Amino acid sequence: MSLGPVMLDLEGVSLTADEKRLLSLPAVGGVILFTRNFESIGQLEQLCSEVHGIRNPHLLIAVDHEGGRVQRFRDGFTPLPPPAWYGEQYQKNPEQGLKLAQLGGWLMASELRASGVDFSFAPVLDIGFGISEVIGDRAFSRQPDIVARLAKAWMQGAHGAGMAVVGKHFPGHGGVKADSHLALPIDQRRFEDLEMEDLRPFETMIHAGMEAIMPAHVIYSHIDRELAGFSPFWLKKVLRQQLGFQGVIFSDDLNMAAAEEAGGYGDRAVAALSAGCDMVLICNNKPAAMVVLERLKDYADPAAHVRLVRMHGRKQKTIQQLHLDPQWKRAVNRLSVAPEVISLDLGLE
Repeated sequence: MSLGPVMLDLEGVSLTADEKRLLSLPAVGGVILFTRNFESIGQLEQLCSEVHGIRNPHLLIAVDHEGGRVQRFRDGFTPLPPPAWYGEQYQKNPEQGLKLAQLGGWLMASELRASGVDFSFAPVLDIGFGISEVIGDRAFSRQPDIVARLAKAWMQGAHGAGMAVVGKHFPGHGGVKADSHLALPIDQRRFEDLEMEDLRPFETMIHAGMEAIMPAHVIYSHIDRELAGFSPFWLKKVLRQQLGFQGVIFSDDLNMAAAEEAGGYGDRAVAALSAGCDMVLICNNKPAAMVVLERLKDYADPAAHVRLVRMHGRKQKTIQQLHLDPQWKRAVNRLSVAPEVISLDLGLE
């Protein structure tokens, strides 16, 4: 069975009978986990094993686990620094900053892989202009070249732990104040402005082998009238043709406020896929998820399936094996100086 175009969320810490039925539908291709789905590492391992056991090839399991304010799993997982912390270390000592970023990517990925999670929706490649509160310290730096260098090092670490990465939010969410979870952000910059700054980390990461990208729920009004995640201009012309990206394109959550611009839930899903997305996310709204699944029940894209299967995790150790690994101990010790921060509340727990 192919991986379908829809990624769903789950209600709790174990699968319900109804969820097992839904995950067996051809339109489903993955599951995204939230804090409400986590109780302990043992429980998470069991949940991931259950999800993976439903289909072959197994459904993708993803989570937002960037570090800092956005880290869904806490108890038993290392508190990871926010990306901006790596940028601060880079400013003090570039070589040291890159090494820490690589170690941070490895630590994030190795702990998730040990629990059975395939990948995290990270790293954030947005520029930290100081405009967007929802981005804030989720950005590595104000300097595009530093964002690119740190993200590349972070990706190398994640790859070393057997995890593919997802750069977000293309073509750049850092230049708007509005939070797309709650409102419709409109960026009035010219294409040349984004090309000079925001697009540069994405281009670097594409050339370095980044496997997936998530577009922003942002309208760039002087460039195209569609939200980037629903725009053939951004996804097909710029991302695929101009930048040569051949990996997976995941939509951001169709349930976010900004996505209302694209119409009803079924229309949003069709518009995102038609624009160039390979998989759409619909979270925290089961009635909407049912509408999307019904609308896409006959949808098939063999090329998307080939891209999606590359997102499966590799090199999985048990958590016990990981904790005996000297590299894990070194990573925890090196990154423990990072300040603990409160999880970013986006109403998605």
